[in-house]
Amino acid sequence: MGLFKKKKVTKTYDKENKKPVIKASICNGEQVAGFKDIHTGKIEEVMLIKNQADLDAFKKMYGIDGEIEKEY
Repeated sequence: MGLFKKKKVTKTYDKENKKPVIKASICNGEQVAGFKDIHTGKIEEVMLIKNQADLDAFKKMYGIDGEIEKEY
């Protein structure tokens, strides 16, 4: 019947001090999406990226357009 609809909430991040990155492992190819503090270089991991759909979901969740830089 559809009485209750799931709200699509766009999450936010500190765009002045953090930038979205993909942390990729050279050894096993595992990728984790998150945000890198531009002052300290510390990466806050948000979600595991297993395929393109996961990456698209991460970008949609935070309203990110364009490519995301990869860190190795």
